[in-house]
Amino acid sequence: MKQSHWICMVYGLVIFYISLLSVDGVRWMALAQMSSLAHISDEDNCETLAGLVKRQKKLCKRHLELMDSVRAGAQMAIEECQAQFKYRRWNCSTENDKLFGNVILKQGTREAAFVHSISSAGVAHAVTRACSSGQLRKCGCDKTLRGRSQENFEWAGCSDNIAYGIAFSKVFVDARERSKRRRNKPRAVMNLHNNEAGRKAIEDNMRIECKCHGVSGSCEMRTCWKAMPIFTAVGAILKDKFDGATEVKVKPQDANELIPLNPQFKPHTDQDLVYMEASPDFCEADLKTGSLGTHGRFCNKTSKAIDGCDLMCCGRGYVTRQVRITERCKCKFHWCCHVKCKSCERTVDEHICE
Repeated sequence: MKQSHWICMVYGLVIFYISLLSVDGVRWMALAQMSSLAHISDEDNCETLAGLVKRQKKLCKRHLELMDSVRAGAQMAIEECQAQFKYRRWNCSTENDKLFGNVILKQGTREAAFVHSISSAGVAHAVTRACSSGQLRKCGCDKTLRGRSQENFEWAGCSDNIAYGIAFSKVFVDARERSKRRRNKPRAVMNLHNNEAGRKAIEDNMRIECKCHGVSGSCEMRTCWKAMPIFTAVGAILKDKFDGATEVKVKPQDANELIPLNPQFKPHTDQDLVYMEASPDFCEADLKTGSLGTHGRFCNKTSKAIDGCDLMCCGRGYVTRQVRITERCKCKFHWCCHVKCKSCERTVDEHICE
């Protein structure tokens, strides 16, 4: 092989490894892009999984049975992110098989804060659900809730073992930020805070579900258990936190503490999201930031909010086209037991950003 070819190969490898070092702590979410038919069932798989740092590969080998739940958590997080931001300029796109682009990988923006929080919550939620459903040997239902409660009901059933899910999420998701190379770096401190905020969104919103017992449903006795909120509710909570996120900086005397950039703002809590850099406007495609722009996006002509054509299209204007859609209509219930519908066509207007 010619010397010039060797030089190119070595240079390419150097650039590749530098790129791995520069990415942020959500790179493990590449697991979501694995085939749904594939299973992480062998320790050798852990070495070849995309996006895992050394510590996460060790955890993978030690907790193989949890890795399908980690992948499920990543998939849930991406889907929920896209659902929450469907009508925003930044819509959590993973276009071209890239997870969120540089806006997440290199910038400490609100969007980065949300992705870290929802991904951490996704792992905690998926692992906890797997525990409660009996899929895992290492954990099961929460056995600490037993006996009679102060509210005069009996703890029974299968309470979600959120403590186990949160503990594993903390060890796995936070692994890169807690490495010696990253420890005490401002962005790592920010990421760790937002990871924890995601897990708190589940822990702080656990609900009590009950079943009544007695003659004819008289509810003479109730048995209850603790259940996680559905993940769409977790996404909505974190979306609210995104809208109210606090811009922060590292405290001069303590590299591990974040304080509001504006001293007139009240300090954030463990449940709040924090960010360090202003977001781009996402109006135009920009490889540097990872923005895909809003050209060709659908908008709402009658809305004055961010999904409205004025804001979504960034003042560039929009075009309107008519499309025919087919939908079910004139549905009737037939005894017993099915619903019969007709197919109807109607014309609707679609508005698309120029």
